[in-house]
Amino acid sequence: MFVEAWVPKKIQHPYPVVFVQGGGGQTLMASIQTPDGRPGWAYDFVNAGYTVYLVDPPGGGRSAYYPGLYEPLAAPRAAEQMGREWSGGMAPSAEIQKVWPQWSKNTEWPSDAPNKGRPGDPVFDYYAKTEMQHINGYQEKTFSDALVQLLDLIGKPVIMMVNSGYAPSGWVAADARPKLIKAVLAVEPWAPPIENMELGQTGPGRPWGLSSLPLHYSPPVTNPAELHPVHRTTAPGPGLLPCWVQKEPAHKLINLAGVPVLDISGEASYHRPFAYCEAVWLNQAGVKTDYVNLEDVGLRGNGHQMMSEKNSAGIARFMLEWLDKHVQ
Repeated sequence: MFVEAWVPKKIQHPYPVVFVQGGGGQTLMASIQTPDGRPGWAYDFVNAGYTVYLVDPPGGGRSAYYPGLYEPLAAPRAAEQMGREWSGGMAPSAEIQKVWPQWSKNTEWPSDAPNKGRPGDPVFDYYAKTEMQHINGYQEKTFSDALVQLLDLIGKPVIMMVNSGYAPSGWVAADARPKLIKAVLAVEPWAPPIENMELGQTGPGRPWGLSSLPLHYSPPVTNPAELHPVHRTTAPGPGLLPCWVQKEPAHKLINLAGVPVLDISGEASYHRPFAYCEAVWLNQAGVKTDYVNLEDVGLRGNGHQMMSEKNSAGIARFMLEWLDKHVQ
């Protein structure tokens, strides 16, 4: 795993922040710089006095990919997919719009080009250059094992940011080293518990709720079927999908029970229809989780790639303010 550590001249907070940011082609570059050239979230946190650790997973980004050692690479992202799901420059199909009605609210792609959010937009073209192939299947265990080693090397409690496709590995590492986790910032973690619901997809999701790998529950669970997941029949509002939850009495995520979590979602993101489900699962499992729709705190129009968008610094500021209140 490639790790880049930044230390402010004056450390003002005792707990470093580990950025487990990206998935499906994104690297730690999205935390360093926005595609229109502004400082990224890593600078926001360092300037607030936090030490930060930025990681690229084994075989991804600046961590060398070795054919034969790792699984094959997934196909590169197509411009059309990035334009639909990341930049908001292209409309999804009519079928996808039925399960993602929020798509048209995306206003924050940081460009004023006539072809904003599409090939030919200089900001989009720069962003597309930062997208990379990733190992097929995300290599959840390889990445989580490396994160556990990093936590041991740091040797003191950290704040972990988990985002998108890499989030399951972050949850597994946090569960494995609970005494080294002070809080979790969950930035649209991938994906809903139990069943995959992204963009109209169906089929198995994360059978352990937060991951595909075993987590520590109480009473103990040896097979995820013992969580007895049930599918709710209704959603809490329009444009949302019903969640999977545990049959009561719910098993508790005992290692994460004392860890405060902030879970945020963008107003226009393709994650919005199901983003709240992870917070529902966490709270039911005894993990105190604050779920926040960003527009409710004045941060409107964000897609899933919110760390690249116009109001990225405002989102970082909101997370920093939450940490000031919840992490002592």
